[in-house]
Amino acid sequence: MSSNSYILRVACDDQPGIVAAISAAMSSRGANLAESNQFWDRKTNKFFLRMSCLFPESVTKDSVELALKPAVDRFSLKLKVEDETRKPKIIIMVSKFDHAMLHLLYQIKTGWLDAEVAAIVSNHEDARKVADQEGIPFHCWPVNKENKTEQEDKLAALVQETGAELVILARYMQVISNALSNQLFGMIINIHHSFLPSFKGAKPYHQAYDRGVKLIGATAHYVTPDLDEGPIIEQETERVTHTMSAEDFVATGRDIESRVLARAVKYHLEGRVMMNDNRTVVFTP
Repeated sequence: MSSNSYILRVACDDQPGIVAAISAAMSSRGANLAESNQFWDRKTNKFFLRMSCLFPESVTKDSVELALKPAVDRFSLKLKVEDETRKPKIIIMVSKFDHAMLHLLYQIKTGWLDAEVAAIVSNHEDARKVADQEGIPFHCWPVNKENKTEQEDKLAALVQETGAELVILARYMQVISNALSNQLFGMIINIHHSFLPSFKGAKPYHQAYDRGVKLIGATAHYVTPDLDEGPIIEQETERVTHTMSAEDFVATGRDIESRVLARAVKYHLEGRVMMNDNRTVVFTP
């Protein structure tokens, strides 16, 4: 039998009866629960809930929201209902290092990531060949001090034009302005090596090698005006040893960056990430 699948996300102050009220509302629409995750943050007394439900084909998103309105009013819920079968549109931004971008494109091709790449944006021409091969619109917008605002205005317009839900900085080596970070808050994910702030600037892996680092890693986070300090979505580390060369460090770092970014994008697109002040609640599969 055909069905509709919706993801429900709820955030509110914790109090008794929330889950019971939501469950009763979903039952009234003939819902079949496919997945449920919840978390109570004792420090802030905030409650977070993510539910994936199957409904009869006749049940629409509006109908689900209407059924939940009494619970929304009673508990002051912040509610978001999304069609789980939709294919979100994304924009990938990249500079010259394309390993993270290529990994994302591969995971989309295999179906592990369910998304449509609306565009690839770069400040260099290097990625154009890949974009052309994949049939993805490519925009080369070089950035300097004089045109930075103009180029970011183009990006904001592209997000609006394409309906993109997420902008991914797949080793895009330009700092996003405070204005754009605020405008697209919760919609931009960045990946960086976990040496920050210990090793900044050019060749961080070579700097780590010279210092005899034993662990390297990567962090995927939302972009905010606080450079590289936005809410963290996913991280990973890997041991390295004195027997490895600086180039081995770089290769290991590329692999980790690619994996961590892809997982962070997947969690976001599947509605598994919820903001909790400057932290995140991530309901992993």
